[in-house]
Amino acid sequence: MVENIHLAFEGIWSHKLRSVLTMLGIIIGIAAIITIVSTIKGTNEQIKENLIGAGNNVVTIELNQNGNQYDLSWNPLPDQVRVITEDTRKELEQIPGAEQASLYYKRSYSDGLFFRDTAFNGNLIGVDQNYFSVYGMQVRSGRGFTEKDYSQYRKVALVDSTAAESLFNGVDPVGQCLEFGTEVFTVVGIIGPREEFTPTINSFNDYYLYANDGSGTVYFPSSVWPTLYQFDEPQSAAIKVRNTDVMASVGKDAADLLTSSQIIGTDTGFDYRSADMLEQAQQLQNMSKSTNTQLVWIASISLLVGGIGVMNIMLVSVTERTSEIGLKKALGAKKKRILLQFLTEAAVLTSIGGVIGVLTGVGLAELISRVMQIPVAISAPAILIAVVFSTLIGVIFGLLPATQAANLNPIDALRRV
Repeated sequence: MVENIHLAFEGIWSHKLRSVLTMLGIIIGIAAIITIVSTIKGTNEQIKENLIGAGNNVVTIELNQNGNQYDLSWNPLPDQVRVITEDTRKELEQIPGAEQASLYYKRSYSDGLFFRDTAFNGNLIGVDQNYFSVYGMQVRSGRGFTEKDYSQYRKVALVDSTAAESLFNGVDPVGQCLEFGTEVFTVVGIIGPREEFTPTINSFNDYYLYANDGSGTVYFPSSVWPTLYQFDEPQSAAIKVRNTDVMASVGKDAADLLTSSQIIGTDTGFDYRSADMLEQAQQLQNMSKSTNTQLVWIASISLLVGGIGVMNIMLVSVTERTSEIGLKKALGAKKKRILLQFLTEAAVLTSIGGVIGVLTGVGLAELISRVMQIPVAISAPAILIAVVFSTLIGVIFGLLPATQAANLNPIDALRRV
């Protein structure tokens, strides 16, 4: 085999221009595939990073009715749904892949919350003591909620930076009072993520999907939530998972658990469903893949053309070396040895083309990333598969010329000397 490889390199080197032109189809095909695959992978990773953001692997479980999210901002309190207990929250943490669970109340549109004469129309969330840990948030100014805030039902609140700007208009929120009906809540701090993360916005669709252009969020201890709305109401759950790969499974298991334990009666239309951010990412990724897969197939045509070129040039090589083949056979070379020699030459030729194609594809991917600001991610498995596939092309398309060479009659071959 080593001798065959050595002879293959000698043959390629002795016909450098012809070999390069033969490899051109392979180089273009492999380079195109590597570039497309790298762009697909980079875009998909960017989509996932945008949706999940800053590494917070959180899946939310929310109440639905007839397939639509049940928002208590617009709907009455459902009698068929129980309040989630602490024991059930602990059961959520026992789901394989889950690390920590939090229960929270939410109004997506507030009505009646004021700072002086300014009304707030952002999100109101009543959080338990695990919520900020689950979402990876920390106090930026002032203090957070304490144990006594929950146990003594203190009327305190936290605001995020967006709410601090939209509601307080330059006034330091810490120590200010918010009014909700006849109740007064004191803002004790500003809360925000531990790691700042700004999604990459490349289109209007990205903007509407990723950007938060609301008025921000005001947080209250979950123990005082009934002070705001006068009723015990069902909560949503947020679960921090081990990694993004288990988000879908944890979300499904958690939704099934809450549906079976919290819904009273049958045929109510109510159930719990996971609002899995990774699922949204996968939907976008699938849209991207469906388009780019077609491009991969188109690029693969270049490999087919390259394979035909290899077959053509190997047939020419067999014709040129007929006398050499006849001499070897006259000296006792078997068909297998002649077959392996020409198959090895074809495989080496396409392998070199594959390696050059991979390097070209990586270079093109990086160039596209810099010029067009498109994220790319080089896939090591794709590179390995590309090189192996290019070698297989040489074997497959070199089989006919190699067989023809192996089957030459030595007497007829020697007559052409």
